[in-house]
Amino acid sequence: MDARNSTIAFVTDDGTTISSHFGRAIYYEIISLKEGKVVERKRVSKAGHHSFGPEAHGEHGHNDDHKHATMTAPLTGVAVLVSRGMGMGAQQHLLGMGIQPVLTGLHGIEEAVEHYIAGDLASDERRVHIHGPGHH
Repeated sequence: MDARNSTIAFVTDDGTTISSHFGRAIYYEIISLKEGKVVERKRVSKAGHHSFGPEAHGEHGHNDDHKHATMTAPLTGVAVLVSRGMGMGAQQHLLGMGIQPVLTGLHGIEEAVEHYIAGDLASDERRVHIHGPGHH
């Protein structure tokens, strides 16, 4: 994949900061790059735990595939999704769609875009949340 010519999405609540949890974010900030320059930037509403009612805040279960599909519907054409954390189910769903999840400790979208273009936006797998009995 050519980072300089791709589309990258960030989970965010404000368009500036990368959200700490994929499922709780309310927007995607979708940035298209051409020759290492931002050529398009748009904010799209994102379904999340807030969209599915109180049961979405408890244990994850059999409805997860539907929830993940609803949450990721706006990501057509996106190569990479950046978050500061996400559950393993969301991570696997993104991979199944051909979208590379990147879990970063960076807070700012602008800084992360610069690292992405430079080719050094690393993913920290310790930021994957494990849900289920015995895990918090």
